[in-house]
Amino acid sequence: MPYMLLIHEPIGQRAARGEAQGRVVFDRMLRWGGELKARGLLLATQSLAGQDEGAARIQVRDGQTQLLDGPFAEAKEMVGGFFLLDCASRDEALALARECPAAQWATIEVRATGPCFADLL
Repeated sequence: MPYMLLIHEPIGQRAARGEAQGRVVFDRMLRWGGELKARGLLLATQSLAGQDEGAARIQVRDGQTQLLDGPFAEAKEMVGGFFLLDCASRDEALALARECPAAQWATIEVRATGPCFADLL
């Protein structure tokens, strides 16, 4: 079953760590992604740019579009990236989230994939 690991990182963390340390962190994440791929668990992964680099939020309500360009002042965290994994169980997804190097500096949200409606049967 597919599970997504969403990496929530504090706003400003990337700037505070600087380029050299950022490259070390990014390389750790790339190696971990390579290990997941070798184990046949990785379906997709991507690092996301910061909220001040072209991020936007769009809502359409009653035919009216609202656009909010980043950075988003109310945000304390941002989604910094994700791993989409093929796991046998929630327990396996949680175990993999604990292995994720980003768990040391960010929060890993574990979510099962599923439809956007309630299955009432």
